[in-house]
Amino acid sequence: MILQPATRGADSELVCASWKDPEVFAELFDRYSAMLYRYVSKRLGPEPAEDLVGETFLVAFSRRRSYDLAYEDARPWLFGILTKLISRHHRKEAARYRALLRAPVDSDIESPADRVAAGVTAQAVRAELAGALAALPAKDRDVLLLIAWGDLTYEEVAQALGIPVGTVRSRLNRGRRKVRAALGDANPMEEE
Repeated sequence: MILQPATRGADSELVCASWKDPEVFAELFDRYSAMLYRYVSKRLGPEPAEDLVGETFLVAFSRRRSYDLAYEDARPWLFGILTKLISRHHRKEAARYRALLRAPVDSDIESPADRVAAGVTAQAVRAELAGALAALPAKDRDVLLLIAWGDLTYEEVAQALGIPVGTVRSRLNRGRRKVRAALGDANPMEEE
Protein backbone atom coordinates (compact mmCIF):
# COMPACT_ATOMS: atom_id res chain seq x y z
CA MET A 1 0.00 0.00 0.00
CA ILE A 2 1.30 3.44 -0.90
CA LEU A 3 1.06 5.92 1.94
CA GLN A 4 0.48 9.57 1.19
CA PRO A 5 2.54 12.27 2.91
CA ALA A 6 0.69 13.73 5.90
CA THR A 7 1.15 17.26 4.57
CA ARG A 8 -1.21 16.60 1.67
CA GLY A 9 -4.38 16.60 3.79
CA ALA A 10 -7.18 14.13 4.32
CA ASP A 11 -9.21 13.01 1.35
CA SER A 12 -12.37 14.39 2.96
CA GLU A 13 -10.75 17.84 3.05
CA LEU A 14 -9.96 17.60 -0.65
CA VAL A 15 -13.49 16.56 -1.52
CA CYS A 16 -14.89 19.44 0.52
CA ALA A 17 -12.43 21.92 -1.04
CA SER A 18 -13.42 20.68 -4.51
CA TRP A 19 -16.94 21.98 -3.96
CA LYS A 20 -15.59 25.51 -4.43
CA ASP A 21 -12.52 24.69 -6.53
CA PRO A 22 -13.24 21.65 -8.75
CA GLU A 23 -9.60 21.35 -9.81
CA VAL A 24 -8.68 20.25 -6.27
CA PHE A 25 -10.44 16.96 -7.02
CA ALA A 26 -7.54 16.08 -9.34
CA GLU A 27 -5.44 15.38 -6.23
CA LEU A 28 -7.65 12.35 -5.49
CA PHE A 29 -7.07 11.14 -9.03
CA ASP A 30 -3.32 11.55 -8.55
CA ARG A 31 -3.43 9.65 -5.25
CA TYR A 32 -5.60 6.70 -6.23
CA SER A 33 -5.85 6.22 -9.99
CA ALA A 34 -2.84 3.88 -10.19
CA MET A 35 -4.15 1.77 -7.29
CA LEU A 36 -7.60 1.49 -8.88
CA TYR A 37 -6.04 0.74 -12.27
CA ARG A 38 -3.98 -2.15 -10.84
CA TYR A 39 -7.04 -3.58 -9.15
CA VAL A 40 -9.34 -3.46 -12.18
CA SER A 41 -6.54 -4.67 -14.49
CA LYS A 42 -6.28 -7.82 -12.41
CA ARG A 43 -10.02 -8.36 -12.63
CA LEU A 44 -10.82 -7.41 -16.23
CA GLY A 45 -7.49 -6.98 -17.95
CA PRO A 46 -5.71 -3.80 -18.97
CA GLU A 47 -7.99 -2.96 -21.89
CA PRO A 48 -11.05 -1.80 -19.94
CA ALA A 49 -9.10 -0.71 -16.85
CA GLU A 50 -8.26 2.78 -18.04
CA ASP A 51 -11.85 3.46 -19.10
CA LEU A 52 -13.29 2.15 -15.83
CA VAL A 53 -10.88 4.17 -13.70
CA GLY A 54 -11.74 7.28 -15.67
CA GLU A 55 -15.44 6.53 -15.33
CA THR A 56 -14.97 5.96 -11.58
CA PHE A 57 -13.53 9.43 -11.14
CA LEU A 58 -16.25 10.99 -13.32
CA VAL A 59 -18.90 9.38 -11.12
CA ALA A 60 -17.03 10.36 -7.95
CA PHE A 61 -16.65 13.94 -9.15
CA SER A 62 -20.34 14.21 -10.01
CA ARG A 63 -21.26 12.80 -6.58
CA ARG A 64 -18.62 14.63 -4.54
CA ARG A 65 -21.21 16.77 -2.71
CA SER A 66 -22.82 13.59 -1.33
CA TYR A 67 -19.49 12.23 0.01
CA ASP A 68 -19.69 11.51 3.76
CA LEU A 69 -17.02 13.84 5.15
CA ALA A 70 -16.82 11.72 8.32
CA TYR A 71 -14.60 9.36 6.30
CA GLU A 72 -11.14 10.86 5.87
CA ASP A 73 -10.01 8.13 3.46
CA ALA A 74 -11.77 8.14 0.07
CA ARG A 75 -10.36 4.75 -1.04
CA PRO A 76 -13.39 2.71 0.08
CA TRP A 77 -15.73 5.20 -1.60
CA LEU A 78 -13.76 5.01 -4.86
CA PHE A 79 -13.47 1.21 -4.71
CA GLY A 80 -17.23 1.05 -4.09
CA ILE A 81 -17.93 3.09 -7.21
CA LEU A 82 -15.44 1.00 -9.20
CA THR A 83 -16.96 -2.26 -7.96
CA LYS A 84 -20.41 -1.14 -9.11
CA LEU A 85 -18.99 -0.28 -12.51
CA ILE A 86 -17.24 -3.65 -12.65
CA SER A 87 -20.52 -5.40 -11.91
CA ARG A 88 -21.79 -3.94 -15.18
CA HIS A 89 -18.86 -5.66 -16.85
CA HIS A 90 -19.40 -8.93 -14.99
CA ARG A 91 -19.93 -10.92 -18.16
CA LYS A 92 -16.58 -9.76 -19.51
CA GLU A 93 -14.90 -10.63 -16.22
CA ALA A 94 -16.38 -14.14 -16.19
CA ALA A 95 -15.31 -14.58 -19.81
CA ARG A 96 -11.76 -13.52 -18.86
CA TYR A 97 -11.63 -16.17 -16.13
CA ARG A 98 -12.94 -18.79 -18.56
CA ALA A 99 -10.26 -17.75 -21.07
CA LEU A 100 -7.57 -18.05 -18.37
CA LEU A 101 -8.96 -21.48 -17.58
CA ARG A 102 -8.44 -22.55 -21.20
CA ALA A 103 -5.04 -20.82 -21.57
CA PRO A 104 -1.99 -23.03 -21.29
CA VAL A 105 0.28 -22.42 -18.33
CA ASP A 106 3.48 -20.69 -19.42
CA SER A 107 6.06 -23.45 -19.65
CA ASP A 108 9.04 -21.18 -20.35
CA ILE A 109 11.07 -22.45 -17.40
CA GLU A 110 14.87 -22.31 -17.51
CA SER A 111 16.10 -24.91 -15.01
CA PRO A 112 14.89 -27.85 -12.93
CA ALA A 113 15.01 -25.61 -9.83
CA ASP A 114 12.73 -23.13 -11.58
CA ARG A 115 10.41 -26.01 -12.47
CA VAL A 116 10.13 -27.06 -8.81
CA ALA A 117 9.56 -23.48 -7.69
CA ALA A 118 6.87 -22.99 -10.31
CA GLY A 119 5.09 -26.09 -9.05
CA VAL A 120 4.49 -24.54 -5.63
CA THR A 121 3.36 -21.09 -6.75
CA ALA A 122 -0.08 -19.79 -7.55
CA GLN A 123 0.95 -19.75 -11.23
CA ALA A 124 0.91 -23.53 -11.16
CA VAL A 125 -2.80 -23.52 -10.32
CA ARG A 126 -3.76 -20.53 -12.47
CA ALA A 127 -6.40 -22.38 -14.47
CA GLU A 128 -8.03 -23.88 -11.38
CA LEU A 129 -7.93 -20.54 -9.57
CA ALA A 130 -9.46 -18.74 -12.55
CA GLY A 131 -12.21 -21.35 -12.72
CA ALA A 132 -12.88 -21.07 -8.99
CA LEU A 133 -13.11 -17.28 -9.21
CA ALA A 134 -15.44 -17.48 -12.20
CA ALA A 135 -17.70 -19.91 -10.31
CA LEU A 136 -18.06 -17.63 -7.27
CA PRO A 137 -21.19 -15.53 -6.93
CA ALA A 138 -20.36 -11.92 -7.87
CA LYS A 139 -20.95 -10.65 -4.32
CA ASP A 140 -18.50 -13.16 -2.83
CA ARG A 141 -15.96 -12.52 -5.60
CA ASP A 142 -16.17 -8.74 -5.06
CA VAL A 143 -15.38 -9.09 -1.34
CA LEU A 144 -12.60 -11.61 -1.91
CA LEU A 145 -10.89 -9.54 -4.61
CA LEU A 146 -11.28 -6.19 -2.84
CA ILE A 147 -9.38 -7.70 0.07
CA ALA A 148 -6.86 -9.74 -1.94
CA TRP A 149 -6.18 -7.39 -4.85
CA GLY A 150 -7.53 -4.06 -3.59
CA ASP A 151 -5.71 -4.40 -0.27
CA LEU A 152 -8.71 -3.04 1.63
CA THR A 153 -9.57 -3.88 5.24
CA TYR A 154 -12.85 -5.56 6.18
CA GLU A 155 -14.18 -2.19 7.31
CA GLU A 156 -13.15 -0.52 4.05
CA VAL A 157 -14.80 -3.26 2.00
CA ALA A 158 -17.96 -2.85 4.07
CA GLN A 159 -17.89 0.86 3.40
CA ALA A 160 -17.13 0.37 -0.30
CA LEU A 161 -20.00 -2.06 -0.84
CA GLY A 162 -22.44 -0.54 1.65
CA ILE A 163 -22.77 -3.74 3.66
CA PRO A 164 -22.12 -4.63 7.32
CA VAL A 165 -18.66 -5.88 8.33
CA GLY A 166 -20.25 -9.18 9.38
CA THR A 167 -21.50 -9.65 5.83
CA VAL A 168 -17.98 -8.96 4.52
CA ARG A 169 -16.61 -11.62 6.86
CA SER A 170 -19.22 -14.22 5.87
CA ARG A 171 -18.83 -13.56 2.13
CA LEU A 172 -15.04 -13.70 2.44
CA ASN A 173 -15.22 -16.94 4.41
CA ARG A 174 -17.62 -18.48 1.89
CA GLY A 175 -15.51 -17.30 -1.05
CA ARG A 176 -12.27 -18.59 0.47
CA ARG A 177 -13.89 -21.92 1.31
CA LYS A 178 -15.19 -22.38 -2.26
CA VAL A 179 -11.87 -21.40 -3.83
CA ARG A 180 -9.98 -23.69 -1.45
CA ALA A 181 -12.34 -26.58 -2.27
CA ALA A 182 -11.91 -25.95 -6.01
CA LEU A 183 -8.15 -26.14 -5.50
CA GLY A 184 -8.41 -29.50 -3.73
CA ASP A 185 -8.28 -27.92 -0.25
CA ALA A 186 -4.77 -26.63 -0.99
CA ASN A 187 -3.45 -23.11 -0.50
CA PRO A 188 -1.37 -22.18 -3.57
CA MET A 189 0.55 -19.61 -1.51
CA GLU A 190 1.95 -22.18 0.95
CA GLU A 191 4.90 -24.37 0.05
CA GLU A 192 4.74 -28.03 0.80
